[in-house]
Amino acid sequence: MSGDPHLQGLERLYAQAPVNGVFASRLVLPARGRAEIRFEVKPDMFHAAGAAHGTIYFKMLDDAAFYAANSMVEDNFVLTTQFNLFLTRPVKSERLLAIGQWVSGARRVLIAESRLLDEAGEEVARGQGTFMRSRIRLADLPGYSDGSA
Repeated sequence: MSGDPHLQGLERLYAQAPVNGVFASRLVLPARGRAEIRFEVKPDMFHAAGAAHGTIYFKMLDDAAFYAANSMVEDNFVLTTQFNLFLTRPVKSERLLAIGQWVSGARRVLIAESRLLDEAGEEVARGQGTFMRSRIRLADLPGYSDGSA
């Protein structure tokens, strides 16, 4: 975990989000503007043809880009306003790493991108999104300021 209180607060928010009980994953924010999410694809995440469903790609790519963007905004929660996915290859049971990178913006609209890598470090998908500051103050979200989970 980073020594930066803002990044620590965002990591706590991610860890306590109910959706991450369904999609077990771990967020690390090594620096402002960068996010890394590790998770494992399991057979219960497959579509009928035996590979990971697109929701897995979207969830991890959006989260990585989102947290890279929100790491640049200390006061408010950001919201995804648009996100594009580019799927390179199907994913079976394996560990994946989503890497998010802030690209530009910090006042109202932010742009961030993300890459999804397999265990060999090969890209399996890529995403890019726009994120907008919401009126939701980070300090008002349980876990961000106080460390409770």
